Amino acid sequence: MPTIAVIDYDMGNLHSACKGLDNAGATTIVTDSAKEIESADAVVLPGVGSFDPAMQHLRSRDLVQPIKDVIASGKPFLGICLGLQILFESSEEGKEAGLGIVPGVVKRFHHEPDITIPHMGWNQLEFTQPDCALWQRLGEKPWVYFVHSYYVEPTDPSIRAATITHGTQTVTAAIARDNLMAVQFHPEKSSTAGLQLLSNFVELVNQRQLLQV
Repeated sequence: MPTIAVIDYDMGNLHSACKGLDNAGATTIVTDSAKEIESADAVVLPGVGSFDPAMQHLRSRDLVQPIKDVIASGKPFLGICLGLQILFESSEEGKEAGLGIVPGVVKRFHHEPDITIPHMGWNQLEFTQPDCALWQRLGEKPWVYFVHSYYVEPTDPSIRAATITHGTQTVTAAIARDNLMAVQFHPEKSSTAGLQLLSNFVELVNQRQLLQV
């Protein structure tokens, strides 16, 4: 049974993400310990809230380098919501530098007559990397649940794993590159599709463990 470290940096309720991973057969550890993050089989970086406080909390706990190291090590890594945005270099939401692991910026939705900001509720994914491990058995154009006012814009569009359309704006909903994956939506609030995604992530971790035996 794989051990997945869920990083605790005071940015949101981690219980629901852990529950979904536990249900998929993982053992989760909620931690801000660099040692536990390093020794885990995989890492999840969730987050709800604003960009600047998130980066301040990560820096105050000396977690920036451990996060970079675990991604560089090749272990499966999943960012969720704010945990996607802080992987980027900067955000229009604040002034702090992001982790800078993914080149690009975080932008605010621009106002249109018929759209709500924040973008809140269910929306359909359009897969741009249909073979991504996270999307297995989700079906075509699954509905998932969002709550966000900002979206990521990667410098390299090939890292996009899925997009959504809100008003006339088509924006990145997920990224994937090698062992690094991150989603803007909340899998733990996304019913069957979200639970399947978390199960797919755990399966990916199990497969990696088998290869290393």
